[in-house]
Amino acid sequence: MDPRDAVLETKAAIGALGGGFMLSREAKALCERHGLGPREMYFRGRCGVLGEVDADVVLAAVVFFPAGHVRESWEGGRKLAAEEAAALYAGACHDWGRRRLAGLGNADRLAELLAAVADGADAFCAPLFAGWRAMPRPGGGPALAAHLLHVVRELRGARHATAVVAQGLGPLEATLVGADGTGTPIPYDRTADVARFLAWPEPYPVPSAEAAERRARAEELTDDLVARAYAALGPAELAELSGLLQEASGAARAH
Repeated sequence: MDPRDAVLETKAAIGALGGGFMLSREAKALCERHGLGPREMYFRGRCGVLGEVDADVVLAAVVFFPAGHVRESWEGGRKLAAEEAAALYAGACHDWGRRRLAGLGNADRLAELLAAVADGADAFCAPLFAGWRAMPRPGGGPALAAHLLHVVRELRGARHATAVVAQGLGPLEATLVGADGTGTPIPYDRTADVARFLAWPEPYPVPSAEAAERRARAEELTDDLVARAYAALGPAELAELSGLLQEASGAARAH
């Protein structure tokens, strides 16, 4: 298996498993315990690795949310210091891993392979990836696997933002075109739901055919960029990573 084939085979699992904790009972408990709304905890927790920065710095890192929503959520969560929020969010990620990946017998090996990808990757244009890569890691097992799944997800997210900008797409336009992971456009009614979830104000324009072509090229470029990090692994290791991610997806569904 070559790096790009491995990216294509694993990106859906990386996306689902790496971000699974964000909508979990563990994240909800954090909100309740600290009196923050879900988005306030999301931005302070995920982006707390950037430090106590202005909301525009957060916007520059997250890319796909509207500026006003980012500022409102970031400022609204300031009762938690950035460093504390990031540590709490990491803890929720680890607890989610212990619960949802408990049935994964090879969690340490999955973590080892993901660490090779993450630690060998360039941090260029990837501030959240760099921040999460620098966070303290749990000792091993499902918690470490969950942590590194999130780190690698942040890597792909950063590369995707770069690719979208390179193709001349705005964040809302890219969201409204969407893609199913193969470059195939997603129906407009579903992408409009995603735009609402991201808090973009309506009404939404119908994306053009040219925008769909640009979005498909952005997906391909994202895969190309992520493949550079996957090149840290050899063909047999890439096949092993793909198989372990399938096992992890099955374990997560079972819990």
